[in-house]
Amino acid sequence: MVFNIAAFSYIVALICDAVLIFFSILHIIAFDELRTEYKDPIEQCNSLNPLVLPEYGLHLFINFLFLISNEWISLLLNVPLIAYHINRYRNRPVMSRPGLYDPTNILDATSLTKCQREGWVKLAFYLMSFFYYLYGMISSLIH
Repeated sequence: MVFNIAAFSYIVALICDAVLIFFSILHIIAFDELRTEYKDPIEQCNSLNPLVLPEYGLHLFINFLFLISNEWISLLLNVPLIAYHINRYRNRPVMSRPGLYDPTNILDATSLTKCQREGWVKLAFYLMSFFYYLYGMISSLIH
């Protein structure tokens, strides 16, 4: 039996992408709770900041698998989001712990709208990626 690295990378990408979809939904819900003043901004940032690096790490891991399996189209589709993640983390507020969200800035209306829009865009991207990875897995298993 021949090991198909492309199929393996797509299977792992599907699993990781499901987790990323969950993170995006959690992100959207958290900022909606802030908008409706259901939760405290400090509490919300303390729950969201630990999820930033695992999200970025999972996304980079998926793309590393695409790189070693020579899935260039899948890798190129993800490059803009990788660049956005790197830029976003480089320009984050100065904080003592890893993360992106500062409780003092998060309640600003423009910042809150931007973060919520970012969550929706990431959710759409991860959902489209999920179906593309499903197609890639099936096509790599057939070939």
